[in-house]
Amino acid sequence: MSYTAPTDDIAFILERVAGLGRLEGRPGMDAFDPELVAPILEEAGKLSRDILAPLNAEGDRIGAQLTADGVKTAPGFAEAYGAFRDGGWMGLAFPEEFGGQGLPKGLALAVMEMVHGANMSFGLCPLLTFGAIEALIAHGTPHQQEMFLPRLISGEWTGTMNLTEPQAGSDVGALKTRAVANGDGSYALSGQKIYITWGDHDMAENIIHLVLARLPDAPEGSKGVSLFVVPKRLVNADGSPGPRNGVTCIGLEKKLGIHASPTCVMEYDGATGWLVGEENKGLAHMFTMMNSARLNVGLEGVGVGEAAWQTAWSHAQERKQGRAEGVEGPAPILHHADIRRTLTTMRAHVMAARAICYACGVAADLAETADSDEARTAAAAREDLLTPIAKAWSTDMGVEMASLGVQVHGGMGFMDETLAAQLYRDARIAPIYEGTNGIQAIDLAGRKVARDGGAAMNAMLGEIHDTVREARATNDPQLVQVADRLEAAAGALDSATAWLVDAMQSDRQRALAGATAYLELAGDVIGGHFLARSAVAAREENARQRARMTALAGFFAETALAEAPGRVAGITEGGKFAIEEGEALFDIA
Repeated sequence: MSYTAPTDDIAFILERVAGLGRLEGRPGMDAFDPELVAPILEEAGKLSRDILAPLNAEGDRIGAQLTADGVKTAPGFAEAYGAFRDGGWMGLAFPEEFGGQGLPKGLALAVMEMVHGANMSFGLCPLLTFGAIEALIAHGTPHQQEMFLPRLISGEWTGTMNLTEPQAGSDVGALKTRAVANGDGSYALSGQKIYITWGDHDMAENIIHLVLARLPDAPEGSKGVSLFVVPKRLVNADGSPGPRNGVTCIGLEKKLGIHASPTCVMEYDGATGWLVGEENKGLAHMFTMMNSARLNVGLEGVGVGEAAWQTAWSHAQERKQGRAEGVEGPAPILHHADIRRTLTTMRAHVMAARAICYACGVAADLAETADSDEARTAAAAREDLLTPIAKAWSTDMGVEMASLGVQVHGGMGFMDETLAAQLYRDARIAPIYEGTNGIQAIDLAGRKVARDGGAAMNAMLGEIHDTVREARATNDPQLVQVADRLEAAAGALDSATAWLVDAMQSDRQRALAGATAYLELAGDVIGGHFLARSAVAAREENARQRARMTALAGFFAETALAEAPGRVAGITEGGKFAIEEGEALFDIA
């Protein structure tokens, strides 16, 4: 089956749950009119369904190819990118002064969910470009912004992020790529980078690389890393691409999935680049790009999870096996209780992750545009808190839902040529991207929760208790039941948060051993909160929407939230055995 964007669900979560309308009339959002949401989603849905989704299977089968002339993309990808570029999709959420459309980030995230759901390999190209744009807006010089931003935002050029090296992995402080001043304000970069997504291709006339490298006198470790902008083709005075720079793709990685997305080994051989921001502050500057990518990678989990649900639901209607009450002859497996349980699990988790990601995007915009310093600070704290959860919980969810999609297909799902199998393979990279999900858990525990004594999470818990009260106030027995489960789950998260804040001070190793379990619990509770909010908001909608949202919130409450109180011990106690008995478990000499 082909992917069809769930535009009604997306619009509902954006407007009724994430609060996109709060951005109307705010500084830098002059072009935003809530009436634009529906037509933008409709057009993005057409692009995803009619152009991107039909390329997904063939792109997986053929993949990108490295030739003597550089990387050639799978058939149809260059034309599809032309449609994406010409539609102005790259510039939705970027400033009008650089050629963007000045619309909310949450709306751009919704569009990218559709793109990833239709064709994750394709979606990775604009994802990396978004990050390059944000880094240059935040840290580039006026000349760099003038030279690169208009063409990146228009989609004429694409961008990449170059961190990883063969010997370094996630340890950016161990990188060895060198940058030597040329004496004219530029630098010559030499070294090798690996795992560079869309590092070379034939879809755009230039590629702008953001590269981490060391200056000759730089300190060791991460404090000695600087950020440089290095174009594939040097830029002429009139802004057109000039001669080739000293950067080449020398290999393509062979991967489990996302075969149509070229993952490049890049060789820098005296390539000309320019310092972005301050010397030796490159890692801090790159975090602007990485945080953008983390939230967008979370949307990959949502998009693939949605595609997996759609594929499984379609198969469940077509595949006939066994008997069902009221059905003559072999029944479609959709009639079987366990299949319905599985499909409902998929749909509820996708909806919860969608809400987490969109809420994070709206918080990011409010952090820049809210009316007061206090409101901007609170929104920034909410964005910081939700970013690692959006990235890690949503991508783990995407893998799990893709796995359930294979299960619904039975043996057919294990066949390599099926979309169910491809989605499972494609989804598996997302928990690794932009800092593994273990790193996200450490970030959540150490930086986002313990650093402020749990204030950001406590503010989130306060909002959750507001949702509990609103659900109870409906006097709807189903929503009261949801409220009871949500309140108990929030209490579990509150207890785990208090323990984590204390343990990060007294026993950091034990605290970090529980960090992943803590993030999983936080995602479940916050996701359940947004589903409950959805159910309350849906009381003003038609009967079908009201019933659907209530069913999803209720199912999630009686499955994921019902387990929350029993999971606190896994956070507070589970890690101690791995630490205290490490010598026996891991043969530590």
